[in-house]
Amino acid sequence: MVITGYVNRREKKVNAPLKTPDDFRNRTIGAILVEEGRLLPEDADRIAKLQAKKGLKFGEAAKKLRVLSDDDIQYALARQFDHPYLMPGRSRLSKELVAAFTPVVPAVENLRAVRNQLMLRWFGAKPDNRAIAIVSADSGDGRSWVAANLAVVFSQLGEPTLLIDGDLRQPRQHRLFGIDNKIGLSTLLAGRSAEGAIQGIAELPNLSVLPAGTAAPNPQELITRSTFGRFLDDVKRRFDIIILDTPAASNCADAQMLAVRAGAALVIACDRRSRIAELTRLADDMREGGVQIVGSLIRAA
Repeated sequence: MVITGYVNRREKKVNAPLKTPDDFRNRTIGAILVEEGRLLPEDADRIAKLQAKKGLKFGEAAKKLRVLSDDDIQYALARQFDHPYLMPGRSRLSKELVAAFTPVVPAVENLRAVRNQLMLRWFGAKPDNRAIAIVSADSGDGRSWVAANLAVVFSQLGEPTLLIDGDLRQPRQHRLFGIDNKIGLSTLLAGRSAEGAIQGIAELPNLSVLPAGTAAPNPQELITRSTFGRFLDDVKRRFDIIILDTPAASNCADAQMLAVRAGAALVIACDRRSRIAELTRLADDMREGGVQIVGSLIRAA
């Protein structure tokens, strides 16, 4: 499984009141966009007249008149089908979470393809297959981005999903999701605090995140403690999908230990930068530790 993803960072900012899913299910696309301030009532009338005259779909007529963008149409469709759709500037979440902000772009479609393959090859194979580690050889390969956005697309499928930031050295997930990092995996494994460590993401109802927590001087020792195994056994009873973010495998042994805990790994490579020899060595090390390599994903440089 080799898939290349791309990120579209351009977003349209709209200042409109937030609605609940029940407000949208029985609305037309035009009504949704008028109520959300994305479409003027007089423009909606122009679209309706062109629809009737030319026999076009609403979106086709709107784009011919140049009053709506593809993003506007996708926004309305997402609302109609109760698909989480966040607006930049109205959420604490980082724009790097493209799966939450721009659901119909090549990068997100590729992530959905990866999600489907993981469901077939790993999560759906055995009842206990609930965790997977996202690993790569080098820093900057995009592990955290892939882990975060995969967690989003799994949650959009309706699967109770937990994202664990296992990078206790340079954690990023708390920044991507705009959550507190004082309590997390490190404090939980150290036996200091577990209350409130796992944080639900209100904008994405089926997603929870366990941040890395306070920086610890002994991350490898924490990960190898039996406490981690017991913790994973516990969350497997509460979540169907568990995704572990990891540090670069070339920098430390943490990634391999986290992958052993998960039982499976998705290997991330960076196009035109990752070296075949390093990726081969990483995969071999994982397999020697009993980790199943479920697939690989190539990210654009």
